[in-house]
Amino acid sequence: MCVGLAAKVVKVADGMALVDAGGAKREVSARLLEELEPGDYVMVHAGAAIAKITSDDEDETDQLLEGLF
Repeated sequence: MCVGLAAKVVKVADGMALVDAGGAKREVSARLLEELEPGDYVMVHAGAAIAKITSDDEDETDQLLEGLF
């Protein structure tokens, strides 16, 4: 099973993005997405931002994951 993590983009530079996922910040590749900006929400998988999502999508993902634990 593959699981993506929803995160908010904090900073973008040189093909990399600093993202915040529930307070945990990490750097991921942003090369798959065009026009990524701080404040955008993304789905992260295997160290790469793979899709832009909405803040509503991010909230729903967080709720689903909280329900698992």
